[in-house]
Amino acid sequence: MVVSLLTLGLFAAPANANPLYPTPDPDPFFTAPSDIGELAPGDVVRKRRIDTFLYPGTEGWQVAFRSTNSAGNAIMGVTTVLLPIGVQNPPLVSYQALINSIGTRCNPSQSLFNGELQDAPGAMLPLQRGWAISVPDYLGPTVAYGAAKLSGMITLDSVRAVQKVAELGVSTSPVALAGYSGGGMATAWAGALQPTYAPELELAAVVAGGIPADLELMADALGFAPHPGFGLAFAAAMGIEREYPERVPVSDSLNEDGLWFREFTKDACRRFLLFHGLARNAEQMAASKDLMTSEVARGVLRENSLVHFTGAPTAPTYIWQGRYDTLTPWEPVARSVAHFCSKGAPVNMVTVEISEHMTAAAAGFVDAWNYVESRFRDEPVPTNC
Repeated sequence: MVVSLLTLGLFAAPANANPLYPTPDPDPFFTAPSDIGELAPGDVVRKRRIDTFLYPGTEGWQVAFRSTNSAGNAIMGVTTVLLPIGVQNPPLVSYQALINSIGTRCNPSQSLFNGELQDAPGAMLPLQRGWAISVPDYLGPTVAYGAAKLSGMITLDSVRAVQKVAELGVSTSPVALAGYSGGGMATAWAGALQPTYAPELELAAVVAGGIPADLELMADALGFAPHPGFGLAFAAAMGIEREYPERVPVSDSLNEDGLWFREFTKDACRRFLLFHGLARNAEQMAASKDLMTSEVARGVLRENSLVHFTGAPTAPTYIWQGRYDTLTPWEPVARSVAHFCSKGAPVNMVTVEISEHMTAAAAGFVDAWNYVESRFRDEPVPTNC
């Protein structure tokens, strides 16, 4: 679920936004060093072993690394790696989980272990095949939910970093990227950015489903009307503001109720956001209805919409999307795939004749994992371009 309350920020306003950032994690492991800008994207900042008692048969590490935000500035990212015990040089899957949150405790580095990660069981499926998984905090240190390009860069840098940690034994392993919904958006963006952002990185497969491919379309469609996903929409608006404070100053358009809800949810995870958003809507929280005129803000939405990206992946790519999915529309994904095909990308798109967003996830992941396994075996790449 991404971006609907961004309609609150689509207006002409002075460039003096004051975003509300999440409470920083007190663990010093998550604090960037002062010289982070001197490192190259993907360089390892620090690493540590972690307890993986919740995931029997694995050993775990966390890796902090240098990445890049949407303004081109150096930031620190973190990923959590689980390795199947007894498997030497396993294939590596970077799994972009369903974060859909704006608090640091909702990032996989914590939510894998505190019960907040909703798709944790699905993320473990690669381990059952003898693969290693890396689960990055792809929303970055400010948990910028909705910032799609950012999530793609962090994902790619997380793979670069994991390959550099000798103790993990995956420096020469084949690599796949996988994710659904918000995780699918991060995955698809990483695949599309890889040829230019990380050209040295070899990807055996990119599998993504339920992709929010046109944030501007989603914002226009949802507007101010009541919606069961309002809490997530509000969080996406706050996340985009955190990443683009001068260009999308959403907080400047909130009334007292909106500012209170911003404070109330600034560290919230998915379930909290959904529950407390049920009885609320944008109409109640906007100080003005003159919100859809800013081309600057719309430009940010387009910059984070895969359908407007001019590049294309070169790695074998598998995409599945529900044809009647009202949450993440099918048509922009199909347009994105058509563009990729026009660039010669090896893409296979599967349309799932399902309307419910998460049901489509379950319907598509089995074939997606089989697609990854075929790529790890270096079998011929199917395409339906």
